[in-house]
Amino acid sequence: MDKYIVTRSEIEDYTGVDKTHFLNDNARRINKSLGDLTGLSGLGFHLVEIEPGRDSTELHMHYHEEECVYILEGEAVATIGDEEHKVFSGDFIGYRAGGKPHKLHNCGCIVLRCIVVGQRLDHDVGDYPNLGKRIYRQKDMPWNLVDIENVYEPVAGRKS
Repeated sequence: MDKYIVTRSEIEDYTGVDKTHFLNDNARRINKSLGDLTGLSGLGFHLVEIEPGRDSTELHMHYHEEECVYILEGEAVATIGDEEHKVFSGDFIGYRAGGKPHKLHNCGCIVLRCIVVGQRLDHDVGDYPNLGKRIYRQKDMPWNLVDIENVYEPVAGRKS
């Protein structure tokens, strides 16, 4: 890919992708993956729009990847762990790897617009605590979604 610059007019004309989270029908957003347009592979850089009353995603956490959100316009409730925080235009949220589960809910009356940046590691594991699910992602392999209650942790010794 030879593209390094995406102009403002290109961004405005880019319709993006209408995404619904595979585990939450209310988590629907328009996603403009600007990083993809310039060939970035190690991190995702997205302009995201979420309609009033919608969630950004299913409540989740990552064991290996970090994410962050900068609110451009609108207001939302940020669920982080067991706490809810009202966030507004100009606020920044950093989600650490191995940190608390998180999601956004557009509680306002206008479209929530934000920048979402996240790592794209070859391997990640995440939990969906409200659903009791764990997801495993490996590069070039299908994702695996399992019930956490069925995860078996063998004591098998250490590989050298």
